[in-house]
Amino acid sequence: MKNLMLLAPEIALAAAGLIILFTGVFMSSRTKNVLGYLATLGVLAALVLTVQSFGTEATMFYGTVSIDALSQFFKLVFLAVALVVSIASIKYNENSDHTEEFYSLVLFATLGMMVVASSNDFILLFCAFELASFATYALAGFEKQNPKSLEGAMKYFMMGAVSSALMLFGISFVYGATGTTSIPMIAENVSLLAENPIGLVAVVLLIAGFGFKMALVPFHMWAPDTYQGSPSVVSSLLAAGSKKMGFVAAFRVFILALAALQPDWQFAFTILAVVTMTFGNVVAVSQTSVKRMLAYSSLAQAGYIAMAFVVMTPMALTGGIFYTLAHAFMKGGAFIAAGAVVWMITTQRTGDLQVPDHLDNFRGLGKRMPLVALCMTVFVFALAGIPLTSGFMAKLVLFSSAIQAGMTWLAVIAILNSALSLFYYARLVRYMYFLPPEGKKIGLPFPYAAALLLATAGVFAMGFWPEPFLQWAMEAAKVLI
Repeated sequence: MKNLMLLAPEIALAAAGLIILFTGVFMSSRTKNVLGYLATLGVLAALVLTVQSFGTEATMFYGTVSIDALSQFFKLVFLAVALVVSIASIKYNENSDHTEEFYSLVLFATLGMMVVASSNDFILLFCAFELASFATYALAGFEKQNPKSLEGAMKYFMMGAVSSALMLFGISFVYGATGTTSIPMIAENVSLLAENPIGLVAVVLLIAGFGFKMALVPFHMWAPDTYQGSPSVVSSLLAAGSKKMGFVAAFRVFILALAALQPDWQFAFTILAVVTMTFGNVVAVSQTSVKRMLAYSSLAQAGYIAMAFVVMTPMALTGGIFYTLAHAFMKGGAFIAAGAVVWMITTQRTGDLQVPDHLDNFRGLGKRMPLVALCMTVFVFALAGIPLTSGFMAKLVLFSSAIQAGMTWLAVIAILNSALSLFYYARLVRYMYFLPPEGKKIGLPFPYAAALLLATAGVFAMGFWPEPFLQWAMEAAKVLI
C-alpha cells in the first residue's frame, strides 16, 4: 500500500480524467466551463503529490515501474506543462460542446508521459508511449472544421504509426538477443547484443523511433505542420511536453540499457544534434507564421538537448535534464502567447484571418495586448539564451560541459546557432514594439493571463534561482551515471 501511494500522481490524473469525461456528458455547454477548473485542480494535486515524493526510490510491479529522481523530475516537467495548458484551455474551450473530451485527452496524454518516465520495461514503455500518442493525435485534430488542423493531425498520426513500428521492431531485436524486455536485465546482458550484428540494427531502429518523438532531423517532418495546425494550447502540450517524453525514454534506453553500444549511438546522436540545431534555426529565419517559426525553433532546442547524449559527462546530463524543464516553460509559454494573439485576431476579425498567427498580426502587440507582448519577449529571449533567464542557465551548463569534455567544436556550433536564433526572435520583438498596431487595445482573458504569468515565473525562477532546479537535475542525472 505504501508503494502504491508513490503512484498517487498518476492515480489523481486518471481519476480526474475519468470524472471529467463521465460528468461532462450530462452537462450543458455553459456549465461545462467548470471542467477546466476541475482539470487544473487535478493537475495541481498530481503536482503536489509528485513534489512530496521527491527523494523516494522504489521499484514496483515486478520491476517494470521505477520511481527514482529521473522519473520524478520528468513528471514535474510534464505536470508543469499540463498545468499551463489546462489553465489557458479554460478560455479556449469556453462554451464548447466538447470540453470534457478535450480535458480528458489532455490528462490522459499527461498520464502516458508520466508512465513513460517511470517505465523500467520495454513493454510498459511502449504501451505508455501509445497512450500519450493516441491522445495527442486526437488533440492535434481537435478543430475538425480547420483543414490545417486535420492535415497536421493526419501527418502526425501517419508518422507516429511508422515510428511506433520502428521502435517496436527495434525492441523485438533487443529481446531476441537478450531474452528480456526489462531495462536493468538488458543492461546486464547487453554484451550479447554488442557481440551480435543485430545490435547495430536495433540501435538504428530505436534511434529512428525515439527520434520521431524528440523531433530530431530527419524524423521531424510532422512537427512544423502539426504545431501550426493544432490549437495553440495543444501545440504547447506537444512542443513542451510530448517531446520530453521521447528524451526521458531515450535517456533510460540508450544510457542505461544499451551502454555497451555507446560508440554506435553516440556517433549517431552527434550527427543528429548538429544537423537538428542547424536546420531548425536556418529554416526558422524564413518563416512568416509565428507558430511555424516556434516549431522550427523547437527543433533547434531539441538539437541542443541531444548534446547530452554526445558529451555524456555528469555535467552534460545535468544540463540536458535541466534544459528540458527550462524549455517546457519557454516554449510552452510562447505557444500560449501565440494562442492569445490567434484568439484576438479571430474574435476582433482584424488582420490576416487565413493565417491568424502570421507575423503581421503581431504588429504593435505591445500596445494592443501589453502583457502578451511582454511575456512573449521574455520567452523568445530566454530561448535565445539571454542572461537571467532559464534558457541562459540551461545553455551555460550544457555548452560548458561540451567545452570541459574537449568538444569545443560542438559548443562553438551550438553558440553560433544560438546567435542565429536571436535574429528571428528579435524580428518578432521588433514587430510587437516598433511597428504601428492594426487595431485597438483589447483586454486579455484571465486564463491566458494566468497561464502566461505562470510560465514567465518559471522562466525567471530558473534564471534567478537555478540552484534547486540544478540540484534536482543532478540527482536525476545520477540515476544514469
